[in-house]
Amino acid sequence: MKYLCKIEKNDDFNIENAHSIVLEDNSMFTYTFWEQSYKNVTGKYSNIAIDLLYISLFVFYIDRIHSRDVSIDSWSRNINMNIPVIELEKWNSNKELLQNMLNFLSGDTWKIEFRKREITEKEKKYLNKINDKESDESVICMFSGGLDSFIGAIDILEENKNVIFISHYGGGKGTREFQQYLKNILKEKYGINEENFFSFYAAAKEGVEDTTRTRSFMFFSHAIAIASTLNKNVKLIIPENGLISLNIPLTYSRLGSSSTRTTHPYYMGMFKELLNKLGFTIEIKNPYQFKTKGEMILECKNIELLKENIDKTMSCSHPDAGRMFKEVEAKHCGYCLPCIVRRASIKKGIGIDKTEYRDKDFKKYKVAKENLNSYLLGIKRYNKNSAIMKIQLSGEIKENINLYADLYNRGIDELKAILEDYYE
Repeated sequence: MKYLCKIEKNDDFNIENAHSIVLEDNSMFTYTFWEQSYKNVTGKYSNIAIDLLYISLFVFYIDRIHSRDVSIDSWSRNINMNIPVIELEKWNSNKELLQNMLNFLSGDTWKIEFRKREITEKEKKYLNKINDKESDESVICMFSGGLDSFIGAIDILEENKNVIFISHYGGGKGTREFQQYLKNILKEKYGINEENFFSFYAAAKEGVEDTTRTRSFMFFSHAIAIASTLNKNVKLIIPENGLISLNIPLTYSRLGSSSTRTTHPYYMGMFKELLNKLGFTIEIKNPYQFKTKGEMILECKNIELLKENIDKTMSCSHPDAGRMFKEVEAKHCGYCLPCIVRRASIKKGIGIDKTEYRDKDFKKYKVAKENLNSYLLGIKRYNKNSAIMKIQLSGEIKENINLYADLYNRGIDELKAILEDYYE
C-alpha cells in the first residue's frame, strides 16, 4: 500500500494511486502534542525533533488503519510512505537505518521517501518560542501507568525531583485513568508539580488494527521532542523489566511480532544509533535491562508506597476487552503474557496480589485456556542450558550474552512459580 503523508490539507503535492494522510484533518487523526507541550516547555523545539515526531505519528497512523488481515500471511505488510520533512538531507542520509528499525519493530517492510517542506504557519508560534527561564530538568522518564513505569518513577524520585514524565493515551479504557491516579500519588508523596507531567493523546479515527507495534516509537518521539527544548544533555529513562524486553516466546506460537519489541536490545541499539546520527544529545537508558519484574519489585526504593498502590497499575495488553461483557471499568485479563509476568512478579516480590483479574484461573474464556496450554508447553520444553540460543530468537544480541541468558533463566523461574498450580 502506498501512502502520501501531508501535514496540512492545503498541501497540493500528489502521487498517483497513493492514499493521502493529513495530520491536521481531525476526521482522520487527532493528536494533542502542540497544545499539551506548549504550556510547560521552556525552550525551542529543534526542527529535527519535530520531523521525528511527525514521522512517528504518520507511522503510527498507518499501523492503525492498515489491517494485517489483508496481507498474504495475515501479518507482514508492505508499506510505502512519502513524508514531508524540514531537514531533508539528514533524513535521506538515515533512511535505511530508520526503515530497518521499523521493520524489526513491527515485523513489516517499510519503504520511505522524503520530500522537503517548509515550517507551517501553525508551527511557527511553537517552533519560535523563546523563554529565558532555564530548565532544571535533565531527566525524562516514560510514564505509561504500568507497574514497571511506576517502579521507575518511584526509584528516580527517591533521589531526584527534577524529572519530566511523559505519558501517552489513545482510545479505550485502561490507560489514562491509571496514569492519572499514579500521577496524583507521586505528586502528593514527592511534592512535585503538575508541570512535571506531560500527557499526550494520539488516535487514528478509522483505526482497525490493534497490534500497533509502532506505538512505542511514537511514544518515545514525544519525549525526544520535549528533550530537544532543554538545551542540554538529557537522560531518557525507559523503565521495563528485562524479560519482557527480550521478547522471547514461550512457545513457537508466540514467535513473530505479536509481542512487544519496545526495548529489545537490538531495536534500542538501532534507535540510539539513529538519534546519534541525527545529532541528538540524548542518553537512552533502561535501568532494569538485567532485572526481572519480580526483582524490580523487591528492589524498589519505596516498597511500602508500591505495595499500597500496586493494584492501581496497569500491565494488561488489552485492559478494555471487558467492554464486550458490559464491564464499566478496565481491568487485567489475567491470562495474557504481560498479566502472567505481572502475577509472577507480585508473587515473588510481595506475595499477596490484590489486583482484580478477569480470568486468573483460565476457566472462563477459550483464549485463556489456550494461553495456559501454550505457557505450560513452553515451561515443559524449557531447557536452562539452551538459554544462550533462546535469547536470540526475537533479535540478534551481540553484547552481554551471558547476562541476558541468566536473566532469561531467572525470569522463567518466576513464571514457573505462578504456573505450577496449573500443572496437570
